[in-house]
Amino acid sequence: MSIADLRKDYKRASLSETDTVADPIIQFQQWFNEALTSEVPEANAMSLSTVGEDGRPSSRTVLIKEINDKGFTWFTNYHSRKGRELLHHPFAALLFHWIELERQVRIEGRVERVSAEESDTYYYSRPVGSQLGAIASRQSEPAASRYEIEARLDAVKSQFGEHPVRPEHWGGYRVVPDRIEFWQGRPSRLHDRIVYIKDADNSWIKQRLQP
Repeated sequence: MSIADLRKDYKRASLSETDTVADPIIQFQQWFNEALTSEVPEANAMSLSTVGEDGRPSSRTVLIKEINDKGFTWFTNYHSRKGRELLHHPFAALLFHWIELERQVRIEGRVERVSAEESDTYYYSRPVGSQLGAIASRQSEPAASRYEIEARLDAVKSQFGEHPVRPEHWGGYRVVPDRIEFWQGRPSRLHDRIVYIKDADNSWIKQRLQP
């Protein structure tokens, strides 16, 4: 079978304007909870897309760590490639794909750093090994070998032991959304797409998009 012949007809569910609530954050939380209840593998995994100074996009998978009325939060190294790109272009797109539920959610918006207090709270909730790794890793920088990375981790362990301190170069980002689209797979590729767009009055406008 060729790649062109790979296909699946989606028949699990439908999505209408009346199925969705007025607030897309609440709608997302409902879908996210359904993904968790359905035991979708790594339901909190999302693709994060940013744009470099040269205008070229880049994507990677990260884990969502907080969802509230402020937006969608994840944590990373501020000196990483995505951190450098967000410094110059503070906008991003997120994509959740829960294939078992035949659903996607696309989120777009401005990106801001969370407060130091929020970053501290999450950092110190992590396993000690992850805390040490955040200090040791010069994320996105070249490494001569795996040994170099592990040697840095050993040095950090010797310095901090079981009580590492959150480095200033590590913390949270929040996407403040202005566009959220909910996608439900349907037969014959006539998928349901309901999009919320924030208007000039900071209110959400909901509409159906053609598949």
